Amino acid sequence: MGELTDKAKGIGNEIAGNAKQATSGDNTQQAAEGRAQERKGEAQQFKGKVKGALGDSV
Repeated sequence: MGELTDKAKGIGNEIAGNAKQATSGDNTQQAAEGRAQERKGEAQQFKGKVKGALGDSV
């Protein structure tokens, strides 16, 4: 995947994770899944930034 693809997927995962957390109410499992998905999105965005700095061969 390219730099922009990684960043876009990361943003999507962050949004979905935030939505899960916001709608979880008292459901701690859903809130935890939302936090995990948000972190995954942050990692994907970081990966995209690294690819942008070093080239898509990473």
